[in-house]
Amino acid sequence: MVVMRMRTLPVLALALACLLARGPVRAQEAAPGAGSLESARETLARWVETQKIISREKKDWQQAKELLVSRIEVLKKETSTLEEKLQQARAELGTSQKARSEQLAERDRIKGLTAGLALHAGELEVKVRGLVASLPESLRERVMPLYQRIPPDPLTAKVSPAERYQNILGILNELNRLNSEITVVSEIRPLSDGRPSEVKSVYVGLGQAYFVSAGGEAGIGRPAEGGWNWTPANLLARDVNQVLEILQNKSSPRFVALPVDIR
Repeated sequence: MVVMRMRTLPVLALALACLLARGPVRAQEAAPGAGSLESARETLARWVETQKIISREKKDWQQAKELLVSRIEVLKKETSTLEEKLQQARAELGTSQKARSEQLAERDRIKGLTAGLALHAGELEVKVRGLVASLPESLRERVMPLYQRIPPDPLTAKVSPAERYQNILGILNELNRLNSEITVVSEIRPLSDGRPSEVKSVYVGLGQAYFVSAGGEAGIGRPAEGGWNWTPANLLARDVNQVLEILQNKSSPRFVALPVDIR
């Protein structure tokens, strides 16, 4: 193959133009340069083909380069996005771990408070038991539904502290109501002959009480250790009957003097 530099192309083109301008020549004149002309034409054709290939390769390479550059930009953006998500995930993980630590600390704090409340509830239940035990039997029945909810053993109670406090407050509210009212009840009480008899009792709050029987016997009751202490007071029978008539709307309200022991 004959290699021609690009700067020789104008000279070759000029030579070809001169040959074509001369017109027909005799066979004996054309014969000596026929081989050189054919060789030049073949070389020119190959060079043109080579330039086409080079041009096509350049075009293909330019397109491939643009595609690669575009792909690189896309990958850079994806990498940047993934890096941001990774940083965000790390931050969220740190926040989650911090929140979990705070939740665990709060849980332990609540457990401690719950244990303290349960212990205090047990102490209050013991005191409430003592208060209920000191009530007259006829009034004790009013708090028994709540009293029966108190767990037998505070240390093994399965009831929540909230429910235990609710029971305690319910009993205390009922006791406070009884202590602020005058209550009339029918009771069975032993009289002077030793036989149990029905009497009418008037409780002034939970600090003083009076009773009178149908036979005219009367007495005074006061709270004591483990129950109430009742003492005969037959001279009060008439006054206690007057109080009962007033409370039952059988008589007009009036002042009735009864002895009170304030301690």
